[in-house]
Amino acid sequence: MNYLNGFVSAFKVETLRAKMLFTLMVLAIYRLGCHITVPGIHTGRLSEYFASNASNNMFGMYDAFTGGAFQNATIFALGIMPYISASIIIQLMGAVFPAIKQLQKEGAEGRAKVTQWTRYLTVGLAVVQAIGITTWLSSVKVTTAAGLNMSLLLEDFQFGAANFGFRAMAILTLTTGTVFIMWLGEQITQRGIGNGISLIIFTGIISTIPNAVAGELEMYVNGAKPYAMGVLVMGVVLAIVTFIVFMEQGIRRIRIESPRRAAGNGQAAGSENSYLPFKVNTAGVMPVIFASAVIFVPSLLAGMFGDVSFMQDFANLFVPGSWVYSVIFALVIIFFTYFYTAIQYNPNDIADNLKKSGGFVPGIRPGKKTAEYIDFILTRITLPGALFLAVISVGPLHLREMLHMSFYIGGTSVLIVVGVALDTLRQLESHLHSQNYEGFLKKGRIRGRTAS
Repeated sequence: MNYLNGFVSAFKVETLRAKMLFTLMVLAIYRLGCHITVPGIHTGRLSEYFASNASNNMFGMYDAFTGGAFQNATIFALGIMPYISASIIIQLMGAVFPAIKQLQKEGAEGRAKVTQWTRYLTVGLAVVQAIGITTWLSSVKVTTAAGLNMSLLLEDFQFGAANFGFRAMAILTLTTGTVFIMWLGEQITQRGIGNGISLIIFTGIISTIPNAVAGELEMYVNGAKPYAMGVLVMGVVLAIVTFIVFMEQGIRRIRIESPRRAAGNGQAAGSENSYLPFKVNTAGVMPVIFASAVIFVPSLLAGMFGDVSFMQDFANLFVPGSWVYSVIFALVIIFFTYFYTAIQYNPNDIADNLKKSGGFVPGIRPGKKTAEYIDFILTRITLPGALFLAVISVGPLHLREMLHMSFYIGGTSVLIVVGVALDTLRQLESHLHSQNYEGFLKKGRIRGRTAS
């Protein structure tokens, strides 16, 4: 009931209502594009191919991020991954090259310059990935009911030894689709509610849930699987969601003392206490999104070099569910967790801001000692946060194999859905509080579990 009251209150605020409706409209446009197939694809044969390769976890994982756009070879088949990859590269360059790092700190003008570079790099990466996908699409053969090996392309597009016409059109279409998604995400961030890129991924993931659940239920109804297995699967999913929410609310609070405002006689009236909160999962879902973008690279390379057996063998090592994939994916997530935390939280900057405002950590000298203390705390809480992200992203893939589930289940997807939903709710909370409306949760705030 409290959530319902919160949404009712949100629609009472004109500016907030406009932001919410704008966000929904943009997401609807995105979902529409996820159903427009790239010209030249035989959709029937494409469905047959994916039906016969339903056990391929890499297909399922990539398709989950694109909301079914990849499996249907639509204009949005690349999804937002090229933009995420470009963001990773630019941020890594910022850690290596001082000039880029300085631009990132120069305020709105510097950030605008970095954003422009990210857009250009996105286009380049989208072209490369589009070449890989179109090469794969034009080379795949599917066995029809009549026993014939047929191409996924329509006959009108099968001309020339390399299907040049199809490839040129598909590369242009897929690249344009990614650029358009990037633009939609930026529009949501600027004029809507929440982070646009995260919400696009969120929308893609949840759009695949109804069909996946319906397909799984059909197996139990038809007797293909025992009902006891269904209860076990439901319990596993609920346990994963509960664990993610539990960890997402974990907070390490650092006590801060600062002088109170001057009293009537002009003297400071003691000090007041506040807290500097750091989440156990300080980096949120971004390390998982970054790691997912990186781990897709081998499969894209395999699509570009479909005739090279070495590349195929190399890509097979990165199939979700294999132990090589799990170990590498976990290590990449841990790396990006520390990397993203270092970008988001600079202990020296935090210590300087505290010193300028007159605040201090009890028992710690202001300045360098405070920065060292904050760095120590961040290092301690980042490790369990990184391990949490790694376990929740890799573990469910092996559970899927053990439970013989017909659809892709990944802690990565659940983590993104839960994380983005909580972040969006927090933004709505902030808007509602500014208008003196009651929020979604009790006492108008999301409570955090204090981590010791």
